[in-house]
Amino acid sequence: MKRSLFFLLFVCISASFALAQTRSRSGPALKNDKPASQRGSVPDVPPPSPAEMAAQKKAEEAQRKAEEEVVRVETNLVTTPVSVLDRQGRFIAGLKKKDFKILEDGVPQAITYFQSSEQPFTVVLMIDTSPSTRYHIDEIHYAAVTFVNQLRPADQVMVVAFDSRLKILSEPTTEKQKLYAAIYKAQFGSGTSLYDAVDYITNLDLVNVPGRKAVVMFTDGVDTTSRRASYETTVAAVEEIDALFYPIRYNTQRRGDANSAGMYALQLPSGMSVQLGRGQSDAEYQLGKTYLETLAGNSGGRIFEADTSTNLEASFAGVAEELRRQYSIGYYASTEHKPGDRKRIKIQVVRPARAVIRAKSTYVVKEKEEPTDAAASSPSRLQSE
Repeated sequence: MKRSLFFLLFVCISASFALAQTRSRSGPALKNDKPASQRGSVPDVPPPSPAEMAAQKKAEEAQRKAEEEVVRVETNLVTTPVSVLDRQGRFIAGLKKKDFKILEDGVPQAITYFQSSEQPFTVVLMIDTSPSTRYHIDEIHYAAVTFVNQLRPADQVMVVAFDSRLKILSEPTTEKQKLYAAIYKAQFGSGTSLYDAVDYITNLDLVNVPGRKAVVMFTDGVDTTSRRASYETTVAAVEEIDALFYPIRYNTQRRGDANSAGMYALQLPSGMSVQLGRGQSDAEYQLGKTYLETLAGNSGGRIFEADTSTNLEASFAGVAEELRRQYSIGYYASTEHKPGDRKRIKIQVVRPARAVIRAKSTYVVKEKEEPTDAAASSPSRLQSE
């Protein structure tokens, strides 16, 4: 009997010890922990990988673009800036839409867009620093500063200089002190890549966005070193942008050199002659003058002869007034447009009589471009105006 009790006590002690060892191996229970049977059968989902997140974002972007395309509307609204002046060159204000008529290739068009409010503008000053202007560089500096002085606080100016290369001296700014400093940084170099410089300007974003824009050029118009662009390509490029060109032409031809060359040519053996260097002949200077006149005429601007303009300050004040207060007219072309077509525009005013109208005379139809969100708040263009 004693042996049985002793054996039973031993078994109980052994069982208690084994149970305590099992609990110590399983570790302490966590707060609010549930048995595995009560935790649910769905395993934890790992976060998406970077590749999966990129694919999801791309799909969402594609869906957003598809939704936007549903509400986009393409138009062929053609707009052009217009200045109306009296015979003394003063801007005529107060005209209404009914005072204008517009024709495209001789066909009357219905004016559907008209704006006449005064607005700030952006100007690019192009300063020729080629060797031919070295005797006029001080005059050019003075003329450029004089133009800047005509601007109001909200008007922006960008300053570039060009010889064989183009240099940006100031990004668009309204700070006149920065502009003065940039203008006086323009010092003459070598070569004249005028066509390349004009090509660069016509491809700037600031001349291809809505708003009033102009390019004021201080140059003799003679090109000697352009490689990428030509007379023809730049004339066409100016027709395709919404900016007025105002060349200030300096006659830098040195007659003394030409006469001297002629005298020396008389002393050479028969059959030999002296040829003037590139950019010094009468023909090249006449071509340069025609080039500047074409840029001004096709864009709706004006050309000024620096040598004969007795009061550049008054002329520049008139230009600034034109830019700030010009009219903007638009129409939906009633004729079919094909990319590459050149269209001729003619604008007339019913009153006053004998008014001088300055506006684009042609534009080139370009390929349709994808509309942007900004286009929703402004009239679309055919890159022409």
